[in-house]
Amino acid sequence: MSVMTATSPIRTPDLRSTPTMTKRAWWLVGLNLLIPGSAQILAGNRRLGRFGVGATFLLWGLGLVGILIWFVAHTVILSIVTNPIGLTVIQVVLAAYTVLWIVLTLDTLRLTRLIATAPAMRPAIAALSILALAVTAGAAGYGAVSAGSARNAVTSIFAGSEMAAPVNGRYNILLVGGDAGPDRTGLRPDSTSVASIDATTGATTIIGIPRNMEQIQFAKGSPLYGPFPQGYNCGDQCLLDYLYTYGEEHKSLYPTAASKGSSPGIEALKDAAEGVTGLSIQYYGLIDMQGFSELIDALGGVTIDVPAKLAYGPVTATEPYGTFEAGPQHMNGYLALWYGRSRYMGSDYERMARQRVVQESMLKQFQPSIVLTKFQDIAKAGAQVVKTDMPSAALPGFVDLGNKARKLSVTHLELVPPTFNQNKPDYEKLHAAVQAATTPPAATPAP
Repeated sequence: MSVMTATSPIRTPDLRSTPTMTKRAWWLVGLNLLIPGSAQILAGNRRLGRFGVGATFLLWGLGLVGILIWFVAHTVILSIVTNPIGLTVIQVVLAAYTVLWIVLTLDTLRLTRLIATAPAMRPAIAALSILALAVTAGAAGYGAVSAGSARNAVTSIFAGSEMAAPVNGRYNILLVGGDAGPDRTGLRPDSTSVASIDATTGATTIIGIPRNMEQIQFAKGSPLYGPFPQGYNCGDQCLLDYLYTYGEEHKSLYPTAASKGSSPGIEALKDAAEGVTGLSIQYYGLIDMQGFSELIDALGGVTIDVPAKLAYGPVTATEPYGTFEAGPQHMNGYLALWYGRSRYMGSDYERMARQRVVQESMLKQFQPSIVLTKFQDIAKAGAQVVKTDMPSAALPGFVDLGNKARKLSVTHLELVPPTFNQNKPDYEKLHAAVQAATTPPAATPAP
């Protein structure tokens, strides 16, 4: 007999018929799993049921519209899910659905009148109810928590307020690895590079700048041009990585840095990177190397193809801390950090190259499936590790560029000896090399 007929036992069951009550319980729990609220329409509070079904259909409709918009103009969806206000709205809505579906599932279980069903079927009916709760309320609850984690991460990481336009069709971002360990006073740049990204194709060139480069030149518009019109040249202490400290000690040079989500030290490094590369730097990204390992652990580790056996440890060590064998090695955060930072029996230039390998390996393994399953750990680690003056409004565009960049090979330019002299830089040679590396090849004319 159909459950929808007038003689259906769904609403007015025969409590004395165990087979009928068992069949009814299966119907109610199944309907609640498929369309929350439908069980109440058939057997319970119809007003609650209509509200539940309407809310469920509304969510399905929003999801369908979201999917269509994603295929037509996915940057609109990215703008919503990377905006703190949008994430707050998503969190509140999903939290409301969580409460609604918990109420509907528990009410459905009440309506089944388990005590009147076959004893052997009671555990299975209860298990299906729990499954329904996990599928509906559990998924919505996880989404609400994830939306909150994403909002906190976006608010913490993206501190800027002004959108920057591409310069000559490119975005140039200063990347700084910050070393602020317990044995250090303040932060010292551990690595400095510039990621130059084609604003249309996402093609990326990473330019590595030695941290001990000397005689840094500044453009006339830079606040550092005044104290150093002939360049940053005062002996062994005037190296690139000391400019951060100089900027922090002379905050009056960059009085608006904090209001823009930056700092005087970072702005000094930006000016230095512009002088070295000849590029206009729009944003910076600071990675705290002390917390870097936490981000890798949140990703589940990283696999790196080690080209040759490598002993690792600090430059001052008399014996290595350990050894990386040649070949593919899956590393946790601790080991990956040592692989990128070790200078035992090695040089800064070798370390720079290894750091690029770690960065690229992380990007390749930053798959959507990993992000979804480990989202909260990644968001928490990212908020502790990364700082930038990029506004959250710019995030959708950069996510889009990042997806394009993943399909292309990254170009590298290391401004290191013997090709480039770090003690007496030839700036014409440096700028020409950077220009060549960041200029897309001319299109081949059609025959």
